[in-house]
Amino acid sequence: MIVTYLSALETILAGTTIVFGGIVEGYGYGLSLGTNWPYTNDIMQLAAKKDPEAIHRILATLVGIFSLVILIIHPTLISIIGFVSVVFTALLGMATLYVLAGKLPSVFQGLHDIAAYTTFVSYFLIMLQGLGIFKIDIVSFLISAIVPPHFLYFVIFMGGVVTGTRRMKLKIGRPWERDKERNSWLQAAWTIHGIVALIFIIAVVLLHYWLTLIFTALEIIVGLWVWDSSNRNPLKPGMSIGLHQLFSILVVVAIILNSIS
Repeated sequence: MIVTYLSALETILAGTTIVFGGIVEGYGYGLSLGTNWPYTNDIMQLAAKKDPEAIHRILATLVGIFSLVILIIHPTLISIIGFVSVVFTALLGMATLYVLAGKLPSVFQGLHDIAAYTTFVSYFLIMLQGLGIFKIDIVSFLISAIVPPHFLYFVIFMGGVVTGTRRMKLKIGRPWERDKERNSWLQAAWTIHGIVALIFIIAVVLLHYWLTLIFTALEIIVGLWVWDSSNRNPLKPGMSIGLHQLFSILVVVAIILNSIS
């Protein structure tokens, strides 16, 4: 039973860390600690001053600690996948700092997001198994998230690519406006992200995942808010980014719950 409680706590921490990542982007704190990773000497003081990036890194550290504890007391395939996901999220988290600094391509941001969501999914499934709700083949679930019909992970990946290409400072741009600052690569990534999201919606309808469809519709509305706010204030688009991540998590949870029924 202790594993169930720990995995529930880990799920909450992993989800909160993802949302705080959106808050970091939304309020322009991406490089507030520079490229020093994973810590700075005064990170606790900065967190006390409500620096979202400092809080984000502390949360990520807690995720890593509990992940190791769960692996030690519950060494199964899913806990191994969860731990490996945490490791890759941390390493790619360092890479995202260099993406923001313009030293690495945006694909590293996309890979980071996939690792972060895999962490969340892994511990959410461990919790559900501990509660006796259902038992799922984690490998089958991850494969279904990659391949058609819905390839959820490609949607997540392209969202990360958009973030990485924007580097928390560029406008996504409006197609009907001529803007000298418009980045063609960023617009291409945003367009692909939108097309894949549309395919995802069609797949959800075909699968009769109605709860997922509801949250996806809300996610799209928030996504359009992100697009608008990023164009209005590319340095600090605000709460829309954090809410976008929150609804992404809810979509993932809905997919898992729809898979049960």
